[in-house]
Amino acid sequence: MKTMKWLLKREMWEHKGMLLWTPVAIAGAIAALVFCSLFLGKMNQMMVDGAPVTSITIEGSARLRIAQVLSEAYVGAGMPVLMVLGLLVFFYCLGALNDERRDRSLLFWKSLPVSDLTTVLSKVLMALVVAPLITLGIALVLGVVTLLTSCLMLLSHGTNLFGELLVLPSLYLTPLRLLGLLPVYILWALPTVGWLLMVSSMARSKVFLWAVGTPVITSLLLMWAQKILHLGIDAGWFASNIINRILLGVMPGAWFPMTGDRVQLEIAARNGDVSEAIFNGSWATLGGVGVWVGAVAGVGMIAIAVWMRRRREEA
Repeated sequence: MKTMKWLLKREMWEHKGMLLWTPVAIAGAIAALVFCSLFLGKMNQMMVDGAPVTSITIEGSARLRIAQVLSEAYVGAGMPVLMVLGLLVFFYCLGALNDERRDRSLLFWKSLPVSDLTTVLSKVLMALVVAPLITLGIALVLGVVTLLTSCLMLLSHGTNLFGELLVLPSLYLTPLRLLGLLPVYILWALPTVGWLLMVSSMARSKVFLWAVGTPVITSLLLMWAQKILHLGIDAGWFASNIINRILLGVMPGAWFPMTGDRVQLEIAARNGDVSEAIFNGSWATLGGVGVWVGAVAGVGMIAIAVWMRRRREEA
């Protein structure tokens, strides 16, 4: 356990700029835009019948409705940060095993009493657990900052929503549901992480071209065989179930097209229960066989990456 802790620290030290400061910079830019739009832009005063109004009080059902929407939607401010997570994990895995061979640091790490399996697993944990938790934390902080800023702006115009917000269960359940999607993300991202680590352990150069070009060219060849040679190959199925899984699995929400529960989401959206519907729909995807087949394939590719690291030392 202590060895894994230090391996994770090593990965964090080496990739802090990518995994920590990049989402922090994006969150800071979004927060700055929110502050400018709320306090320095056109929203710094409300207009009623074309005349500026400095004080307005919202009461009744409209007040409760606004509080309910804010209690669920505030995490949406951090969605751009979460979307960047897919790119960060993709490029982290792409260079995780290739970079240490290229800069010869592999020789140093192999001199330590740490197995190849433990080293590769530390990179898997960094990609599937640590990086998502860091990004999620930054996204939630950004959401809270945005929520407080919005409430302060409304307070400056005479409407205090803090009392209504603090007693709404959705204010606390929404981030917990987002955190509860981490196991779903791990299972859906396993094929992509396994593929990228396997290619990173095999390719001597041009890792990106091997990782992306190989499945894309394979898909194009299958499409050509389907259209020209009429071999009866379902290239569309291959692209959506194989190519998408090994290239786009690290994108948060990559499983949404597979939910098969769009009616429930639409009904929940009308009732203001979107976060619960997304949570339930996401976990429902684990009932399909495809996600587990992909996860097993990902584990297999990670095993190949361990084997390749054990036998390859030169770039």
